[in-house]
Amino acid sequence: MEIALVVLVVLLGLAVLAFWYSLRWVRMRRNGGVSVALRWDPDNTRAGWHLGMGRYEGEVFAWYRVWGLRSGPDRVFEREMLMIADRRDPVGTEAYAVPSDATVLRCESAGQKPIEIAMGPDALTGFLSWLESAPPGRQVPRAS
Repeated sequence: MEIALVVLVVLLGLAVLAFWYSLRWVRMRRNGGVSVALRWDPDNTRAGWHLGMGRYEGEVFAWYRVWGLRSGPDRVFEREMLMIADRRDPVGTEAYAVPSDATVLRCESAGQKPIEIAMGPDALTGFLSWLESAPPGRQVPRAS
């Protein structure tokens, strides 16, 4: 009887957690979030992709991990400091770990390690538009 009660409590806890995550995901999508996979330290061959939701919050691009307990963003990228160094299609098994029809951008930011961001065509268009829509008088850093 006690074991059944423990199992029931654990299952109930998992159900509440799954509901909270799906509610968080839906709320972020409705508020302008886009599905984005992120990989930090891309030069490390063992570095994996992390699924999340990206949101444009003024001058920053905030990234929220799908499976995380934080209420705030897990990574924040400032538009002024972000530069696209390379663009490529997913290779090998990467296609299964990133959003469908994704393009992978290698981004560099002053004083930080490079990252890779993978996003679908619509999200990519929005990201590039946001990145290039700098205030008047400011030049957008680009790789040649």
